[in-house]
This record gives sequence, structure tokens and C-alpha cells, in this order.
Amino acid sequence: MTVTSEPTTAIGAGAGAADPRIRDGRLVPEVIRAEFPILATTNASGRPLVYLDSASTSQKPQAVIDAMDTYYREYNANVHRGIYEIGERSTAAYEAARTSVARFINAPDRHEIVFTRNATEAINLVAYSWGRKNIARGDVIVLTEMEHHANLVPWQILVQEKDADLEFIPITDDGVLRLDVFEVLLRLKPRLVAFTHVSNTLGTINPVAEMTRMAHEAGALVLIDGAQAVPHVPVDVQAIDADFYVFSGHKMLAPTGSGALWGRRQLLESMPPFLAGGEMIREVHLRRSDFNEIPWKFEAGTPDIAAEIGLGAAADYLGALGMGRVREHERELLSYALPALAAAHPDLALYGPMDPGIRGGVIPFNIPGIHPHDVAQVLDRTGVAVRAGHHCTMPLHERLDLPATARASFNVYTTRADIDALIAGIAEVKRVFGVFGA
Repeated sequence: MTVTSEPTTAIGAGAGAADPRIRDGRLVPEVIRAEFPILATTNASGRPLVYLDSASTSQKPQAVIDAMDTYYREYNANVHRGIYEIGERSTAAYEAARTSVARFINAPDRHEIVFTRNATEAINLVAYSWGRKNIARGDVIVLTEMEHHANLVPWQILVQEKDADLEFIPITDDGVLRLDVFEVLLRLKPRLVAFTHVSNTLGTINPVAEMTRMAHEAGALVLIDGAQAVPHVPVDVQAIDADFYVFSGHKMLAPTGSGALWGRRQLLESMPPFLAGGEMIREVHLRRSDFNEIPWKFEAGTPDIAAEIGLGAAADYLGALGMGRVREHERELLSYALPALAAAHPDLALYGPMDPGIRGGVIPFNIPGIHPHDVAQVLDRTGVAVRAGHHCTMPLHERLDLPATARASFNVYTTRADIDALIAGIAEVKRVFGVFGA
């Protein structure tokens, strides 16, 4: 079964040729943001919410909220169990969500989509199931210096248990992977190469198809952390040609507690179960059990049905907007934000590649002399929400010799006005702290 990259039905008000959210082939974020109820709220001081922390978690459109609400109001029942009407409706909606997710990333077979709580659980599933079966003493796993902890710690645990080794692709000072060093590391004949598609801290968009080709030529399997890519750039797992691809729902307009692992069918079928009980079995006897087919072999117990239905709705929502348009929207925001920030605040330290063509909608920054936590706290008073800290990339911050950064990040509802509010908020931060005469 081959699925296309576009949904068969559009989700959201006015979706289609006359969609008011699309004008002259571009997204209209001012229209899109009206579909996100939280963006109409204000803070305690009455200031409107300027949400610039989408890399941490995205906001949810009404279409996703409605899909989950309808499940709970109209057909709340367990999946794959009841043969009564609402039970069958629940199962159908849950499996339809799987089809929507498969279509969204152009997976060749919907059965290759395993629902998980998030990308972290998906990576752990591969590390525990595939890793403990296939990694042995002395084997090498290659990662990068920019990985989120979720794509680092599971492999640390695995290599410690198996007496294997980790090697790392370094980055340049502007946050680009050293592919020349990667080529050298591949001579070690690693069993697995795992890397992020888009850096959650620097925004770097890695050349994943090229890296996958290089790894395969060296005999390695490839896992890609797509948590920051799936919401922002077109993803086609067949074109990328990796072996595993993981992502979280909550970063792509879907609810928390939703996510997916895509894996090649033959790999998933060869892997032992990760968790036991519930839907992952076919037959159970006192002394042995027969396991279910994929993907249900990896979906033990009652899943978060509403969350995965919400994930399917989010995939349809983004698919209706068109991921090419989503990517172009963020590229335009970066082309506006990076020079505007530098012009308004020449003292501002900006990190990551300055070319919007290889960068996602993430801007980490520091104001010299002011801790990022203080920056975020004062920005919050102005209504601007950004994240401050190490963003679950402590080794990357150590590489850059930074204790922390503040980070602004975008999504489909982000406007130039939001960036202007950030620029004004930074001026307020400087005024409060009396820095640089501002």
C-alpha cells in the first residue's frame, strides 16, 4: 500500500481552493491564528499572548480540539475490543488517524506507523527493542553534538549495558554538522547512526537524505529524530530513505501524549515487543504468548485514544495548509527576524546558521550581562513567551561554551507582529536591567 503526501479531505475552516488561510500561494498567519483559541487570551496585565515557544510545544487549533472533544462526547470507548457501535467507531477513528499520519510523512504502509506518547518514547522503543537485540560489545553508534537528550541518553544507557561505543559528529561554530568528520567516523563501520533532522536549539536543518545515503553505504542503519522537522518542513520518509523516523504530536499542533515511530516493516517485524500486555498479544497461555502483528505488537495496553485522534486531525490540518507553504512561511519569518533583531539590538548574541535556507524557525539568543532566565521573565511581563535554559541540549551548550540561552521559536500562527513584540520586549529587558543605556 502506498499513500500520498496530501490528505484526501481537508480539515479546518474554508480548506480548499478558496481557503482564506492561503493567499497568493502563501499562508496568512493572521487568519490562521484565529483558529487557535489560546492566542486570543491575555496575561494578568491584560497584554495579548505573543507565543514564541512552539519548539517546546505548539498550540492547538480548534479542529484538533474539536476532534478530541467529539471522541469524548460521542463515542468514548476502547479500541480493538468492543463490537458495539461506539466501540467500532472509536477503533475506526483511531486507525483513521494512523492513516492520516502515514499519509502526512508519505509512509509506504500505514502498518509501519507505531503510535507512541512522543519522540522520546519512540527512540527508547528502538533502543530497547532493536538495540538490545543487535548491538554487541565493541559496536559503534554515531550521534551528533547537537542532539536533544532524548536522542542521546537512551543510546548512552545501551552502550554502557553492551560495552559498545558512542562517537559524535562535531559542529562548526555556526552550528552546521561537519560532514567531513562524519565521513571519517563511518570508516568505523557503525551499526547505527542517529541524528536530528532539525536542531531544536540552533534551528539547523541537516541534510538528512545525504547523511542517510552515506550511512547506508557504510552498512549502518539510520534513525532520525524528526520532532522539530515534521511540524515545519515537508517530510517524505521514502525520499529520505532512513530506517526509523520519530516525532512528537505536541510539537505539530497535536495534543501532548501523542507521537509516532515510523520504521521499515521488515525491521519492525524482526524486533521483539517493547512493552507487554493488552493489545500487543494474539494469544496468551500460562507459559507462553503469541504476539500481535505490527504495529499493534508495540502498542501495549489501552492507548491515549483521544490524543492519537488529535494527532490525526493535526496531520490533516497541516496537510491542508501544505507543508511547502509552512516551510516558506517560516523562511520568510527568519528573513525578517534575523536582520531586524540585529539592527534593533546590535549587542544581541545570535546563534545557529544565519542562512534561512538551512534553518528552521528557531532563534536562540543572549543579551550580554543578563541571564536568559531574567530575560524570559521580563519578556513574560510584556506578554512575550520564550523559553530559557539549555533546551534539553546540555552537551551542545557546553560545546558553545554557554550556560543557557533564551529561545524564540515559530509556528504557522506566528506573525511579523510577534517578532516586533519580541524586539520591543528585549528593549524593555535592557531598560529594566539598565544595560547599554537602553
